This record gives sequence, C-alpha cells and structure tokens, in this order.
Amino acid sequence: MKSSKPAAEKYDGFTEEERGAMKDRAGELKAAARRPRGAKADEESAVLEKIAEMGDADRAIAERLHAIIKENAPDLTARLWYGMPAYARDGKVLCFFQNAQKFKTRYCTLGFNDVASLDDGTMWPTAYALTKLTAADETRIAALVKKAVS
Repeated sequence: MKSSKPAAEKYDGFTEEERGAMKDRAGELKAAARRPRGAKADEESAVLEKIAEMGDADRAIAERLHAIIKENAPDLTARLWYGMPAYARDGKVLCFFQNAQKFKTRYCTLGFNDVASLDDGTMWPTAYALTKLTAADETRIAALVKKAVS
C-alpha cells in the first residue's frame, strides 16, 4: 500500500546522527558491562578525546566548559553519554555538552537533566544554546553548575 503523504512529509525514522548517538550509547553501555566489577574506567580521558575530535569552534567551547564544570563542581564525574561529554553524580548525568557538529545544528548546547537542582518556580530553562563563550557567559555557567549540584 502506497502512502498518500508527499515524500517531503514522510517520516523515515531516526536521522543518521540520531542513530550514531544511539550506537555511541550502546558502545558505552557494553564497555561498562565488560569492566570487572568495582573497576573504574578512565572516563575523563574518553571525554577529553571526544573533545579533541571536535572542530575548532566547538572544541574551544567544550574545553572551556569542561574546565568550568570541573572547577565549580569537582565532585561530578566526566563521562561520555550518547557520545557527548557529560558530567554525572552518583552515576546520573547532571549536565552535558552537545557540539553543533554532532547533530549538524547551528549552535552547541549545554543541557541539564532533571537531577540538576535548577528549579525556579513552575518553569525554568534546562538547555542553553552556545555560539561562543564570553567572560559573562562563563560566570553565568559557573553559577548554573554550582546551583545544579546544590
């Protein structure tokens, strides 16, 4: 049976980038399952390697975010999450960085998951678009990270 929808409106499932992110996550879970019980992976090295693979503009933002997060929330553990740099507490991802190249978007994203303590009334932002980082942006991000872990 042929679809009555024009080709432009037809849903073809996940994009290549989304499938890639799911494969990244599956690989992360398999690697964790292969580790001996109680063994710690050097996940920060994997995060730094992933950052090093990024294009110049995204890499500059990712390197600064990594430094800001490590400085302002030293208890968070750097790890990969769907192939993206992420920072977790007690195994749960609190925040993550999505470079623009990952999903071919026009900006990078700093996102916070529900374990972040950013609640402010009945509605608050959980993701921020980043095109570059100014000193004011860095100060705001440091404050957000501190609040998120409180």
